[in-house]
Amino acid sequence: MTVSSTTTKNSYSGNGSLTVFAYAFKIFDEDDIEVILRNDTTGTETVQSITTNYSVSNVGNANGGNVTFVTAPASGITIVLRRASPLTQTTDYTPNDPFPAESHEDALDKLTFISQQLQEELGRSIKLSRTNTMTSTEFTVGASARADKILAFDSNGELAVTQEIGTYQGNWSASTQYFGRDIVKDTSTNNIFIANTAHTSSGSQPLTTNTDSAKWDLLVDAAAATTSATAAASSATAAAASATAAAADAVSTAADVVSTAADVVTTGNNVTAAQAAQAAAELAADNFDDTYLGAKASDPTVDNDGDALNAGDIYFNTTSNVLKVYNGSAWQVAAVSTSGLLAAANDLSDLNDAATALTNLGLTATAAELNYNDITTLGLVEASKTVTADANAEITVPDDKKLYFGTDQDAHIRYDENTTDTLIVDGAKVKFGKAVRGNNFSSNATGSTTLSFDIYQNFIITLTGAVTLANPTTETTGQTGFIVFIQDGTGSRLVSLGTDYETAGGSGLTLSTAASATDIVPYVVAANGRILLGAPQLAFA
Repeated sequence: MTVSSTTTKNSYSGNGSLTVFAYAFKIFDEDDIEVILRNDTTGTETVQSITTNYSVSNVGNANGGNVTFVTAPASGITIVLRRASPLTQTTDYTPNDPFPAESHEDALDKLTFISQQLQEELGRSIKLSRTNTMTSTEFTVGASARADKILAFDSNGELAVTQEIGTYQGNWSASTQYFGRDIVKDTSTNNIFIANTAHTSSGSQPLTTNTDSAKWDLLVDAAAATTSATAAASSATAAAASATAAAADAVSTAADVVSTAADVVTTGNNVTAAQAAQAAAELAADNFDDTYLGAKASDPTVDNDGDALNAGDIYFNTTSNVLKVYNGSAWQVAAVSTSGLLAAANDLSDLNDAATALTNLGLTATAAELNYNDITTLGLVEASKTVTADANAEITVPDDKKLYFGTDQDAHIRYDENTTDTLIVDGAKVKFGKAVRGNNFSSNATGSTTLSFDIYQNFIITLTGAVTLANPTTETTGQTGFIVFIQDGTGSRLVSLGTDYETAGGSGLTLSTAASATDIVPYVVAANGRILLGAPQLAFA
């Protein structure tokens, strides 16, 4: 690569928000770039540390890359990005070892970069022009040759500040040429002056009537300053002596005051004690006044001193005749009249009318009935709500839960929801106090007919045509009942059986054929899919 760019540094101004700054020159390593922040106010410079303060991108790119700061440089900060290739050799030749062109090119580039850096630094150095033939000894000539020069070369050719302030010229002399920083003394005024430009003196002394007085600056005359300082010191001594005398008088007067004060102390002690007692009493009264706010018609928002309320503040409300206390955020009633209140010790015996109280509570039962209806009184857990009653006075026991009877709880009723959907009475013999009848099915039938054993126990069927009893799916083992077959006015209606219906000997079912004839067939369910039919009882009349 041919290095055509001579750029070795870039400068920017910070604004407190920008963090990315471009560098327009090639580097071979992150350490080949130096990042400097200069405070434009103080002139101080700080070299930044990579990884801690910034990161570098596009290392090796011919057009440069970016420096990204961790923290954006503030306004008033100048950012300088300068190439700082190390002044060391990093490429070595090895005998009989191939040397790639790329490595050779990189080595030449690094040498070029170093030359550019040195040239940039040389361009900022102090030097003579290329056509100047002056030797170093020419810088050691007399004062007039050094006029307006701050830097000079010494006899060894070293650059030095040889005349920081100028050459002392003695007393001012007319028609004498003075140069910048030359010092002269005005004998008429005893003041010392420094020439600020090349100046040939003429006329009167400097800063009197000299028309060139603007070319002179006044310095402090040390001798005159010493005289003034001595005079000031004498004045200070005299003032100190006066102060000492005044202090002596003050001591004498103070002694008299102390004597008089001693006489007052005894009386003062008594007064002080009384004043302290008064202050304590006033403080206690103020504190009480800030807590008990007195009688007021409405809730106050501040205390009697106008300060914020505190928890525990109290006052008497004259509108509602109650004592109120502030709880830290609101006023609440602290004391009310006990007239008409129920006393806990009376166990509600002080109710005016117990029956009316029950009605007001929405209860229609008597106290005695409540004792029996209260689930908690009966020893069960009310919170579980095992038994519930709705607005229609219907009581519900959950599925598969038992309703127990007796002290030993040996008799119970439960609804088997999980297996057979059956209401089960168990644990004791069952006796019905009055007649019991199953749910009966009664309807005309013709064609395929399926009996619902889960809804009906007994079936009354009027045959209006040939009927086939189809296999049901709702029978329950152990279920018993009867089927009544009635011939219609025509008669001779036949009944066929599905495979789930069984007869003795498999002989089938033979019924009466006369019109309006009535036959009864008993049944028992031996198992699911087996409905056993007994012998028909024919021709009831």
